[in-house]
Amino acid sequence: MEYLKWSYEDAIATITIERPPANALSQGLLKELSTVLDEIEPNQDIRVIVIHGDGRFFSAGADIKEFTTLDTSKGFTNLSTTGQNLFERLETFPKPVIAAIHGAALGGGLELAMSCHIRLVSENAKLGLPELSLGIIPGFGGTQRLRRYVGNSRAAEMIFTSEPISGVDAVQYGLANDAYPETELLDNAYKLAHIIAKKSPLSLKAAIELLNYSKSKEFYEGVHKEAELFGEVFTSEDGKEGVKAFIEKREPHFTGK
Repeated sequence: MEYLKWSYEDAIATITIERPPANALSQGLLKELSTVLDEIEPNQDIRVIVIHGDGRFFSAGADIKEFTTLDTSKGFTNLSTTGQNLFERLETFPKPVIAAIHGAALGGGLELAMSCHIRLVSENAKLGLPELSLGIIPGFGGTQRLRRYVGNSRAAEMIFTSEPISGVDAVQYGLANDAYPETELLDNAYKLAHIIAKKSPLSLKAAIELLNYSKSKEFYEGVHKEAELFGEVFTSEDGKEGVKAFIEKREPHFTGK
């Protein structure tokens, strides 16, 4: 593994994102995550998974520079669909997944966290979907999952403004379960994981399956439409300008084209 490391002890697997400086979600990292899930799923010694980021961040988003290697709407739509499928697998994974979020979970990083069953955050963490500031949109299911947790109005505000919220606010809004001082975050994640790991694996799997029945047909239609529009918006003039401005570290100039 180049971008992830994982191990397990006492029935708890730990997946650590290690792609400095910001743990950006490259296509390679997403493929590694899929491989790790392949290894964990049949392992009967593992009951619970904890995902966290090494260094300063959980994950500050997708790898924007990598996006410049794609040049067609279909290419971006396929990328979106790949990420969506992986995060859908995570959300329906038969073993509970806890995200321990410190520093920042932005863009694709928040979309990854939202696909986990439980989110614990540090009090000073920053969570948000800043894609519109780049002239693009969330593409890994973020438009559909965020509104399920915080409601339409709050999701609209977070997406439209691109402004992140704190870990404390994330708990208040329903986006996270609990907030802790950063130094206590992982300890509390493992404490919760140990409680869950004592439950019957069959019962946990059944509970996860039942919880996912709340996702309606419209949710999946919305995710499919998100991938389609992700491709369209990314190849627009505004999308290209936003990505270019991000790389050049300047304000974008959007024209509506």
